[in-house]
Order: sequence, then C-alpha cells, then structure tokens
Amino acid sequence: MIELTFIIWIAIALIGLVILLWFFPITLWFQALISGVRISLLQLVLMRWRKVPPSTIVMAMITGTKAGLKLDANALEAHYLAKGNVPNVVNALISADKANIILDFKMAAAIDLAGRDVFEAVQMSVNPKVINTPPVTAVAKDGIQLIAKARVTVRANIRQLVGGAGEETVLARVGEGIVSSIGSAESHKEVLENPDSISKVVLAKGLDAGTAFEILSIDIADIDIGKNIGAVLQIDQANADKNIAQARAEEKRAMAVALEQEMKAKAQEARAKVIEAEKEIPLAMADAFRSGNLGIMDYYKIKNIQADTEMRENIAK
Repeated sequence: MIELTFIIWIAIALIGLVILLWFFPITLWFQALISGVRISLLQLVLMRWRKVPPSTIVMAMITGTKAGLKLDANALEAHYLAKGNVPNVVNALISADKANIILDFKMAAAIDLAGRDVFEAVQMSVNPKVINTPPVTAVAKDGIQLIAKARVTVRANIRQLVGGAGEETVLARVGEGIVSSIGSAESHKEVLENPDSISKVVLAKGLDAGTAFEILSIDIADIDIGKNIGAVLQIDQANADKNIAQARAEEKRAMAVALEQEMKAKAQEARAKVIEAEKEIPLAMADAFRSGNLGIMDYYKIKNIQADTEMRENIAK
C-alpha cells in the first residue's frame, strides 16, 4: 500500500514537472542564455499565453545573434502574430548582411508580409536569375515575319519588392520591346545579321522601371523566319479587290436584266395598244364610208399600201 502511494506521488510529481516546464520553458531559456541571447523567462511564459511558440522566437534570435545581428524579441513576436515567416526573415537578414546588401528587419518583414519570399529575393540579388521569354512574333518592314526568343537576366530589387511588378510584367515589356525593335527594321536581314541590336534597343528603354527586378542583360537566344506576311496581305487584298469587282459586275448585270425586263414589258404594252388601235380601224373605216369621208378608191389605195408594206417586210426578213 505504501509503495502504491509512493508511485502515485511520483507520477503526480512528474506530471506537475511536465506542466511546469511547459509553462516555464527553463530549458529553452537556458539555451538562449548560454547562446548570448538576453530574454527573460517571464517573456517566454507570456509568449505561451499569446499563442506564440517560444522555440521559434528563441531559435531565430540565437541564429541571428550568432550571425552578428541585433534582433528584438518583441519585433519577432509581432511579426509572427501578423502571420509572418520569422525564420525566413532572419535567414534573409543574415544572407543580406553577409552579401553587404542593405536590408533591415522592418523592410524584410514588410516584404515577407507582402507575400514575397524575402530569402529568395536576397539570393536572387546575389545570384541573378535567368528568365526565358516565350516566342515573340514580329514583322519587319519588308513583310517577313520573325520569331524571336530571348533570355533576360534579372536580379531582385530589394527596394521595389513591396509594390513592384513581377516577372510577368518584365516578360511582357521585353516582348513589346522586341516587337517594336523588329518592326522598325527596314529588312529582316538586318535583324538576322545583328540580333544584338534588338538587345541594345530593348535594354535602353528602361523596362525594369516600377518592377521588383533589375534587368542586367537581354540576350537573343534564337530567331526563326516565319511567314511572308507582306505577300499574304497582298494576296488577301487582291482577293478582296476581285470579290468587290465581281460584286459590282453582278450588280450591273442585275440592273441590265431588270432594264431589259422593263423594256420588254413596255414593248408588250405598246403592242397591246397597237392591237387595240387596229381593232378600231375597221369600225373607223366603216364609219368613214357611211359619212362619205372615204371612197372606194381610197380604200383600194390603202390596201395597196398595206400589201407593199407586207412585201417589203417579207423581203427584209
């Protein structure tokens, strides 16, 4: 019975020790102390209550102190509470300090909270990055299409990481510069002979303004010849002119057909009127005979004239 009670008390003591060590991270405080980091045990306890892992803050401070940085625990804790990546920021500060890049904690924290990888940005400042542009299609003044690919060497601009445009903007501007440079060339042969002229023209335009990068160089990796756009446009224009001419000819033909139909209708109407008039001739002659205005000899003269007219028409046919 005494042994069981002793075991229970030991278990209670161990549980109490674990709870005590959890609330009072003495081991972590001692580790910080021997590493040269001055932080109170009470501050570590308060971190627990604020739901900030003390190990994250202490290890970051130890790493920074060993690298020669002066870090504030409250600033690190505030950055963690703002959903920041504390170890990443400290590593970026160490890399910047070793590379003689001016970067303080406030700027590094702002870059991290802006959603950019500040440690990767510092690495890119030391080791520039090469970006390959997609194929850019442009047409020289002689109508020949060229397809160019470029390699853009950039490094991060620490001062512009917050609010600066990204890689997509740089690629778009470089593509626009390539199109403009090729489009201003008199002949595609000039571009093929001197591809570096494109790089010089594009690089001189200051395309990295307002971006998070600094363009170091633009190198044309490949240029291919595409279609003869000038010839294609001329063929399309000729086809369009032909279609317009055909439409106008069809319009004139339709107008001529309509005019012909109209004339036929008028001729038929005239013949109908003649037939109607001819029907009145016998009645008029009979009336003339009764009234004495037409004699028998006059009638025979008219018949002779009609006979002569019919004969001449038959001869003409």
